[in-house]
Amino acid sequence: MRVRAADAADRGWVEAFLAEHNSVRVARRGEVVRPLDHPMLIAETDAGQPAGLLTYIAGDAACEVLTLHAERQWAGVGTALIAAARTLAEERGCRRLWLVTTNDNVDAVRFYQRRGFRLATIRPGAVDEARRTLKPEIPQTGAYGIPLRDELELELELPLEPATRGDPRQ
Repeated sequence: MRVRAADAADRGWVEAFLAEHNSVRVARRGEVVRPLDHPMLIAETDAGQPAGLLTYIAGDAACEVLTLHAERQWAGVGTALIAAARTLAEERGCRRLWLVTTNDNVDAVRFYQRRGFRLATIRPGAVDEARRTLKPEIPQTGAYGIPLRDELELELELPLEPATRGDPRQ
């Protein structure tokens, strides 16, 4: 598995992939954002086939993971994309890597927590409000039949300096 920055040649696949995952428009924190307007990382198989996509918004002090989707779960795609996003954020000098998910997305909450993210904020009713005012196509019920209501923000605090490669005593 390798991760690389998306380029113009990837546009068709990226658009179709985001549409397939209902992520052409993302409602979070009271606004709608278009992932296509932001930088992207693509995970590829050893054969060079796209296996997943992460879109992000890089700020001065923090980097937001806007979307993360894999062709197949449990294949290491998400782990590779998060590792690449973390490296990118650290190289930019960001102090935290963060994201918003929804209360029904228990698989994602487990995934991110296992990679060091912590629950930072819960916004009760935020998805209900987004459905009412921003993105009416958000379904009432999400994964596992869970009513889709709330936003969960997770964050990973990053070190001041990028991690030293090689000998951990350095």
